[in-house]
Amino acid sequence: MQKRYIIEFEEKAKELVKQMTLEEKVSQMLNQSKGIERLKIKNYNWWNESLHGVARAGVATVFPQAIGLAATFNKDLMHSIGKCISTEGRAKFNLYQSQNDYGLYKGLTFWAPNINIFRDPRWGRGHETFGEDCHLTAEMAISYIKGIQGNHPKYLKAAACVKHFVAHSGPEGTRHGFNSKISKKDFYETYFPAFYRCITEAKVEGVMGAYNSVNDEICCASKKLIRELLRDKCKFDGYYVSDCGAIYDILTAFRARENLAEAAAMAVEAGCDLNCGGAYVVLCEAVRRGVLEEKYIDECVVHLLKTKFKLGLIDGDNCPYNKIGYELNDCEAHHKLSLQAAEQSIVLLKNNGVLPLDKKTVKSIAIIGPNADDRDVLKANYNGTPSKTYTILEGVRQVADKFIKVRYAEGCHLLKNNSQGEYGDRLAEAEFIAKNSDVAIVCVGLSPLIEGEQGDAYNSDIGGDKPNLKLPGIQEELIKRICAVNKNTIVVNVSGSAVDLRIAEELASGVIQCFYPGMLGGLALANIVFGSTNPSGKLPVTFYNSTEDLPDFEDYSMKGRTYKYFDKPVLYKFGYGLSYSKFEISNVALSKKEIAQNQEVDVSLTISNNSDIDGYDTIQIYIASNNIEGQPIYQLRKFKKVFVNQNSSKNLKLKLRASDFLIVDDEGMVSLRDGDYKIYVGDSQPVDREDYLKVSIKGEK
Repeated sequence: MQKRYIIEFEEKAKELVKQMTLEEKVSQMLNQSKGIERLKIKNYNWWNESLHGVARAGVATVFPQAIGLAATFNKDLMHSIGKCISTEGRAKFNLYQSQNDYGLYKGLTFWAPNINIFRDPRWGRGHETFGEDCHLTAEMAISYIKGIQGNHPKYLKAAACVKHFVAHSGPEGTRHGFNSKISKKDFYETYFPAFYRCITEAKVEGVMGAYNSVNDEICCASKKLIRELLRDKCKFDGYYVSDCGAIYDILTAFRARENLAEAAAMAVEAGCDLNCGGAYVVLCEAVRRGVLEEKYIDECVVHLLKTKFKLGLIDGDNCPYNKIGYELNDCEAHHKLSLQAAEQSIVLLKNNGVLPLDKKTVKSIAIIGPNADDRDVLKANYNGTPSKTYTILEGVRQVADKFIKVRYAEGCHLLKNNSQGEYGDRLAEAEFIAKNSDVAIVCVGLSPLIEGEQGDAYNSDIGGDKPNLKLPGIQEELIKRICAVNKNTIVVNVSGSAVDLRIAEELASGVIQCFYPGMLGGLALANIVFGSTNPSGKLPVTFYNSTEDLPDFEDYSMKGRTYKYFDKPVLYKFGYGLSYSKFEISNVALSKKEIAQNQEVDVSLTISNNSDIDGYDTIQIYIASNNIEGQPIYQLRKFKKVFVNQNSSKNLKLKLRASDFLIVDDEGMVSLRDGDYKIYVGDSQPVDREDYLKVSIKGEK
C-alpha cells in the first residue's frame, strides 16, 4: 500500500473522530462496533477467523491446518492459499453486505495467523502454528499475510492479524493470568522475531495481544510491549486487539486494578485499540471519573478507522475487491489448491519398500483405526464448513483400483480401551481383516477434539493440552497386534503435534505423519500411498522419544527445547521427511569466504534426482557459530522447495545476508559478531554431519 494513501486515510480518520461523541468513539472500540449513520459508518464486527480457510461462517474451502501448511515448506504455495482465503472472504463479505448482514464472522478483519512458537509438543494449540522454528514461522506467515492483504496500492483485500503477542504457547489451563518468565535472550531470539518480521516485512494490519503476561507485563495492558516495542521499535501502524475476554483478566486474574473501569483504562492507555469482548463499555465512565484521558480513546479510534478506510469499509466505492462474486467461494480451483497443499503437507517418516503400493500386485487392503473414517481430523479447529470431504477410508476407496478389496475396522476407540463393549472389543475384527489382506493401513493419533484451545477440547482437565506424548487409549496395542499379523503394515499418525511413535517405527513397514489435512486430506493420503503423488513434506516440529526428555511445561526457557537447544536423541528430527525419489545435493560452494555488515554471500549447489520418479525436495541451510558460547546448536536460515524431474539435476543459488548471522546475547542485544560460522546445506537438519562450509564474519569483536 502506497504511503500517500496511508497518510490520506489517517487524516480522514482524524476528521471523523473530531465529529464523534465520546459514546460514539467508545462504540467503535468493541468487536461488535455500532454504525454511525450521519458519518456513513456501518455496523461492523471485527471478529473473523481464517487460520486455514474462511472459518465459522458457512461453506468455504478448508485447507490443511497451519501445522500441516508449515510441513509443506512451500512459501509460494502459502501465498497462493492466502490469496484464495481472502478471495473467499471478500466473496462472502460482499454477499453479506448486500443482505445487510453485519454479524459475527462476517467481516474482513481475519484474526490469523497464529505465529506463536510451538516450543513444547504438549501445548494443545500448537497445531494452529507454523511449528517450532521462528524462521520457518516468519517465512510462512509473511507469505500468508501478503496473500491475504493483497498488493493493491490503495486498498487491502482483507486484513491479517498476527497473534498472540507475545510468548503465548501453553499451558492452556492457566493462560488467564499466567506470567511467562523469559530471559532477554530467549525473548529476542525465539519469541519476538516472527512478530517483528511480520510487521516490518509483511506490514500486517493487526496484532492480537495474548492473555498472559510476560515478565510481569500484561500483554494487553503493557506500554512497554505495545507502545515502546511495537509502535516505536517496530513502527507498527495498524490496530491492536485484545484476545477475547483478556481485558477482564486485568481485573480478575492479574488483579492489577481495583475495578473494571480502571482495568479498561489501563489497556487503552497502553495502546490496546480494540476489545474482543464487552469490557470497554465502561470507558465512558472511566473518562468521566478522570481515570482515563479522552485523547487515548481518540488515538485508538483513529487506528481502527484507518483500517476500515484501507479495507474500503468507509468511502470505498472504488475498491476493486467489492466486485468479487460469491461464485469464487468454495470453487473447484480452490479445492485443487487444498488437495495440493494436503499432498505436500504429508510427511513420509519410514519406508522399507512397501510404499508406494502397486495396484498390480496389491489386491486387498485393510483400513483400520480410530482416525481412518473421522471427519473431525480433516477440519481441525478454527475451520469453515467443507462442501465435500474425503476421510482416509473414503480416499483409499476412491483411488484404489476397482479390483482391490478395501475392508474397514475401527480397531479401537481414540481414547477409551473399549468402543461399546469390553476391553479391546474391536481388536479381533481388525486383526482378522489385517491378517487376510495384502496390506494394512493403521490410522491412529489424536484429534482436534482432544488437543486444542481451552474450552474447545474435551480433555478439559488439562485445558486442551496433552499430558504426555503417548498415543491415547489402546492405540499402541492396536499397532502391535496388526503388525504381528501383517508384515506390510503402514502406520498413519493423524495429529496436530508430535507423539511417541517408537512402536510404529520399530514394528511397521511404513510410517506416515498426516497433520490435520483439510477437506480432501483422505484423497491426498491415498494419492501418496498409491504413488500418484510423491511425498515431500518435512517436519516443522521435533518428534521426541518421550515426555521425560522435556523440561517442565511451564518453563518458558528454551534450554533443552526444539532442535536448536535439544541435545538428546530424537525419534524424528525437525526438517526430516522422506521421498520416493532419491535426491543428492552436490557441488556446494560459497561465492566468498568472508562477509561484513550489509554484505551477502551466495550459496550455490546442484540438486539431482537419481530416480525414475519426479519429485519435490526442500533445500535447507543451517548456520552455527563456531566460537560463541550459549548460541543454538544451529539455526535454519534459508529453505527452498524445488521440483526436480526424474533422472535430472538443477543448479541453484541461494543468498545469505549478513543479517542471517546475527546473534542474540544474554542481555537480548542483537549484533553481528566477529568470528567463523559453519554453513550446513542439505535437505534435512544436519544431525551428526561434518560436511559444512565455513565463512568468516567481520562484525563486532
